[in-house]
Amino acid sequence: GGGRCRGQGSADSSGGGRDGAALNANATGGDANAAQTPLLVTKGAFDPVVSVCTQARMPGGEVVPLAKVIDGVRGVVDDLGTRGLRVLAVATKPMPGASDCAASDESGLTLVGLLSFSDPVKPDAAQAIADFAAAGVTVRMITGDARPVAAHIAGELGLDPAAVLTGGELDALDDAGLARRVTEVRVFCETTPGHKERIIRALSTAGETVGYMGDGINDTLALHAADVGISVKGAADVAAESASIVMLENNLHSLLDGMRAGRRTFANTMKYIQMTTSANFGNMISMAIASLVLPFLPLLAPQILVINLLTDVPAMTIGTDLVDDRQLAHPQRWDMALIRNYMIVFGLVSSLFDIIIFVILRLGFRAAEAEFQSTWFLASILTEVFVLFSLRTRGPIWRSKPSRMLVLLSVLVVAITFIIVGSPLGGLLSLAVPPVALMWLVLGITVAYVGLCEVVKVPFWRAVRRAS
Repeated sequence: GGGRCRGQGSADSSGGGRDGAALNANATGGDANAAQTPLLVTKGAFDPVVSVCTQARMPGGEVVPLAKVIDGVRGVVDDLGTRGLRVLAVATKPMPGASDCAASDESGLTLVGLLSFSDPVKPDAAQAIADFAAAGVTVRMITGDARPVAAHIAGELGLDPAAVLTGGELDALDDAGLARRVTEVRVFCETTPGHKERIIRALSTAGETVGYMGDGINDTLALHAADVGISVKGAADVAAESASIVMLENNLHSLLDGMRAGRRTFANTMKYIQMTTSANFGNMISMAIASLVLPFLPLLAPQILVINLLTDVPAMTIGTDLVDDRQLAHPQRWDMALIRNYMIVFGLVSSLFDIIIFVILRLGFRAAEAEFQSTWFLASILTEVFVLFSLRTRGPIWRSKPSRMLVLLSVLVVAITFIIVGSPLGGLLSLAVPPVALMWLVLGITVAYVGLCEVVKVPFWRAVRRAS
């Protein structure tokens, strides 16, 4: 057969263009001469192909002016589109004596037929989109398909088929107007690669954090423009290289699972930062006050190092901790003001109980240096370990299940602490065995401290939710 060539127009049918023309020297015809006449064949989206046609071939072979049948053909295309079928138009043009073709030859063509394709959505796609919505993520569909097809697919996916913006309507908006409109739209259709990039940038301008998922060459600009570009294994090389993440499974639920894992990691990181900063802030205030009013050091350097070592053991398991569903249900952001306020509020609560211990030990029990240090050593570790279970959740302590590792290591640290304080090992740290009454006092203060944290965190997190 004869040679092939590509026209200069867009080769991206999803963008509404025509696929390149093909020149076939073995065209079929009614006689031998006609059979040797090269034939230009063009296929692509309906409107661009029809725009270069002047006539149409009827089923019986008769060629009629396109204007005579265009309304009926459009009706067929619209009907197929409302059933979710993608439609390509095919047009031809005899090219006697031609051996090559160009985009300029695509004029005066004859519309010869339509090709319809069924591309059903995955059975679990609608549920995945509903799950994203439950996780606080709005899903938008950007496609080159015609509006009837896009609206049909949007309905199957659970997206609002009425909230649609076409490429033509998008062209009529400037960047500011698009940024105002884009948040209300759920489906963008009849788009080009340039449209996709504009949509992503408009969403960013509107204050959204945007992830874009695509696997084709025409997705490259949008993947670059998104905050997080996502592609899949087997995507076009340029799409994979443009993406921030390449998924090994082409599955929306895998993306959702990854997002939840990221939120879980972020939530646990914030737990650690908040608890550590508040504990250190409180200890700093307590040590400063104690140093001013006591005739001896409240804790010796080796004792402080052992306290930090033991309390860090359960704190390190925060990374394995379970996270409340309410924290996984919406995106989270880094907030320095929140960390500061948390540090101050819960640090002062910690210092309050330290001061209570100081007063009771000095005025109630007339504790000497070794006895004072031993009691505060025990109290510092017990309060910091047990308060982890309160501060690790924003809700009531009894409604949030901690990780098994956190529980096991907390029990281990408490046991080691009592062994150090109640055995000759304490002598290595200049500790003395405190009276049983003081041990009960420490346990009571620990329970009261955790209880006050439970009370304080209710208005604290309520104020945070109101502020956000």
